[in-house]
Amino acid sequence: MQADTRADVFGDIFVVFLGLGTLVGVVVVAYTLYNAYKYRDTDQPKDDSLPTLGELPTGGKGGKKLFLSFGISAIVVISLVIWTYGMLLYVEDPQDEFEQDPIEVDVEGNGFAWHFEYENGVEATNTLNVPADQPVAIEVTSGDVWHTFGISDLRVKADAIPGEYDETWFMAEEAGAEHEIKCYELCGDFHSNMVGTVNVMEQDEFETWLDDQLTLDITIETEEGEAVTNVTDEDVQVELVHQNNDEYDADLEYTRDASDFEDGSVTIDEIEQGGEYELTITFEDDEFETIEDTIGITSPAGETYTIGDTAEDSDDDANGNDNETDDEADDANNDGGEN
Repeated sequence: MQADTRADVFGDIFVVFLGLGTLVGVVVVAYTLYNAYKYRDTDQPKDDSLPTLGELPTGGKGGKKLFLSFGISAIVVISLVIWTYGMLLYVEDPQDEFEQDPIEVDVEGNGFAWHFEYENGVEATNTLNVPADQPVAIEVTSGDVWHTFGISDLRVKADAIPGEYDETWFMAEEAGAEHEIKCYELCGDFHSNMVGTVNVMEQDEFETWLDDQLTLDITIETEEGEAVTNVTDEDVQVELVHQNNDEYDADLEYTRDASDFEDGSVTIDEIEQGGEYELTITFEDDEFETIEDTIGITSPAGETYTIGDTAEDSDDDANGNDNETDDEADDANNDGGEN
């Protein structure tokens, strides 16, 4: 059995309160109208046993009716409070009811925008993609001032306070639907523009989208800006390593060689975790200078690198510069000696 969504829970509470309130209202109004009709003023002589104005009743069943009405009311109210409290406890922590593990997303309000980070390091701004019929656990905070993250359609609201973290969850049922995200805390001049969108996808579509976010395209080109189409002749080696590789169970290290290139480009698309990566591109026999770079991969990324002088030419240039510097120093010393 699929766990209820937050909207289901609050919808059930609303229906119960509305139904019970309507029932009580109908009973009270009907009983009032009945007594108004029963004890209406007529021309018939009044019963001498009835109390007159200002006289307290001395007997009858009025007391029993009063206590009975109070008893029924107490039972109804207490039962309603207990049931509602139980439903709200489910809203606060429904983990045991979930058939699937929740998707965890960190939410940060900053710069009048909503920033999202998924478990695998994928990041997005103002657009939150989620799968249908799967719980989403969010942890909300702020990077600047007080905000309130809210999705009214899904009955979600959480305070975003700098230095604090508010946890909540939601579940969207209809794939293809879009829900508006708003800030419900007056946070500054652009408060009304602090909006976003929840896109609900099919499970397979969401998993494909999440995997496609962690890809890196690498292109090697000449100084003239042309792709190196004969890179396979250069015997190139590409190595991509996560900066914090030791912190993960999986080995976040990926390699490519010349056979993987096509028209000077290569794609690394099996990246499992986003974050900072160290990229190293080396060429056989040091034909070209080794390329080293640090790349942040939290969404589809592409990098282009230019190969120019060979490593040997660069060393010669460096040596030539050193010799030129030495000659200039000797000239300066000679001039000093002449003075």
